[in-house]
Amino acid sequence: MQGGSSGIGYGLKYQARCISDVKADTDYTSFLTGTLSLKEENEVHLLRLSSGGSELICEGLFSHPNEIWDLASCPFDQRIFSTVFSTGEAFGAAIWQIPELYGQLNSPQLERVASLDAHVGKINCVLWWPSGRCDKLISMDEQNIYLWSLDCSNKSAEVLSKDSAGMLHSLSGGAWDPHDVNAVAATGESSVQFWDLRTMKKVNSIERAHVRGVDYNPKREHILITAEDESGIHVWDLRKAKTPVQELPGHTHWTWAVKCNPEYDGLILSAGTDSAVNLWYASASSTNDKPPESPVGSTRQRVNLLLNSYTDYEDSVYGLAWSSREPWVFASLSYDGRVVIESVKPFLPKL
Repeated sequence: MQGGSSGIGYGLKYQARCISDVKADTDYTSFLTGTLSLKEENEVHLLRLSSGGSELICEGLFSHPNEIWDLASCPFDQRIFSTVFSTGEAFGAAIWQIPELYGQLNSPQLERVASLDAHVGKINCVLWWPSGRCDKLISMDEQNIYLWSLDCSNKSAEVLSKDSAGMLHSLSGGAWDPHDVNAVAATGESSVQFWDLRTMKKVNSIERAHVRGVDYNPKREHILITAEDESGIHVWDLRKAKTPVQELPGHTHWTWAVKCNPEYDGLILSAGTDSAVNLWYASASSTNDKPPESPVGSTRQRVNLLLNSYTDYEDSVYGLAWSSREPWVFASLSYDGRVVIESVKPFLPKL
């Protein structure tokens, strides 16, 4: 099904590429997003969906010193979030705290809780464990993975361990397994690597070129989704990961991001440089709880389970976020700074 956007829009002042659900906010459906301007003062916007679901309200507008390349909200404290930023000459990462708002739109300055300053190269992302309170953080640069201990009360972050992916691997991002606090997936130019945080060693890999996005299925163990430049979207059972169990066509240009729904098993969002967001349903029957026993060549299914395509964008879409509070709601962010909130409720009865 093809369609434009019937969603709720909000415009940022500058270009942007990252948006995050504020999972710890149990009172409102809210998102954080940040801008990407090299010359102007950048901003972090705290956006909340009105109680009637008809308006997207800016609850807080904060200055950020540098252009924001990655942003992630703390899953257990709605006032804490991380950013990866660039000064134009170097990359850095920090943990921030939103001040008490008291209804102020032009809010006080963000408070820097800690700097993740052990990196030398280009930092790509900061990961929070998505399944509950955890005082550990992961950060990645192009060559290394760091495990941090975060103490917000004492405003400190300490490196617990690190290891290198090797000079032949250029890491670009990753995802933390919501079912296993010791497992993380890291994407690179030629593979997806799986790391055990207890030993900080790579334990497995999937050889795939140009994986741009990766996400674990939060409802089912061992299921991973990847988004790749030209090969579309793949669903993997990590117990038998030589070949994907399902393939989705992806986008007409590069598929850049993929997100699994936090509540509805099999519901997947993807975004790409074709200025579109696609809503998919990867049926549970193709990724059942038992690893496939048939020969490798016959376990893979290429299907086109496209529920809807949201095409009312004028630029590439890099940012995607499902709402944890209202899992039928998602936010998308195109590079021109346009945030759109959509509801997938009309498609839920079809699942």
